[in-house]
Amino acid sequence: MRDVNNKMMELDSDGIKDKIYIIRGLKVMLDSDLAEIYGYTTKAFNQQVKNNIQKFEEDFCFQLTDDEMLEISRSKNLTSIQTKGKRGGRTYNPYVFTEQGIYMLMTVLKGELAVKQSKALIRIFKEMKDYLIETEGIIGQKEMLRLSIQTIENTQAIKKIEEEMMTKKDLIKVMKNFINSDISREILILNGQTVEADVAYTEIYKLAQKSIYIIDNYIGLKTLVLLKNVAKGIKINIFSDNIGNYLHRVEYEDFIKQYPNINISFKTTNKIYHDRYIIIDYKSKSERIYHCGASSKDAGKRITTIAEVRDTKMYYPMIDILLTNQEMILI
Repeated sequence: MRDVNNKMMELDSDGIKDKIYIIRGLKVMLDSDLAEIYGYTTKAFNQQVKNNIQKFEEDFCFQLTDDEMLEISRSKNLTSIQTKGKRGGRTYNPYVFTEQGIYMLMTVLKGELAVKQSKALIRIFKEMKDYLIETEGIIGQKEMLRLSIQTIENTQAIKKIEEEMMTKKDLIKVMKNFINSDISREILILNGQTVEADVAYTEIYKLAQKSIYIIDNYIGLKTLVLLKNVAKGIKINIFSDNIGNYLHRVEYEDFIKQYPNINISFKTTNKIYHDRYIIIDYKSKSERIYHCGASSKDAGKRITTIAEVRDTKMYYPMIDILLTNQEMILI
């Protein structure tokens, strides 16, 4: 029989906002608060997580350092938090969970109470995001950009979680009812095989040892986010006329602040290109060229194909001219 608290926390948006803290640039919730929400003691709650630790990578869950614990203790009046080393306190610093980690908890914590509280949490997070969107003119543009990046990343994380939940019928209903229907698996065809869109681009970019060239006149924030895991030192050139101005300078600057190891340069295409291409390690032994049927910013929204080009040398004159083009200025 599990060790649970006798009293279940009633959830409301104001109460949840008071339990969200900014640590390492991420919005997080404490293990003790989540334990209370789900009707567990903190010890029993963390044991459930420990039993499924392979599901909780560092961007889902991490332990606070002493400095972070001091920071979070000062941020609000946290008289109820037990501090490591104090009489009656815990013997270790608390763990915190990001929004992705909270979604992952839904695949670990079972039972009627867990489903009920999961529904309430999803509603509250959705309300909070809807409020930010509705008040875009009031809150800062920087906050909206940061939210945009986080939303794209959360979309990818939720896709992974949905796969974990396929055998959990009660939780599938929760996710389908309360998560935006746009967050569905986006499939494209890569070299004749059906592949999840984000995975396809990520796997292609992973092949790069020296450089990545992207030729695409329609770029956006997602174009950048798909590059966030590229290894340090890889030179990235994006050739685009940025038709429609989907990517703005402030979005790029905010992205680079979050991912300073990413090295991106922009050049124009001089309005003579229609198709999209990805060129990996141009003119080296590991060179690969892919012809893409759609822009990466729209990855998977419609049926599209990415096919590897066999005769790469036929594209050399085109690429060499592109490399001499002028810088593309974001506005």
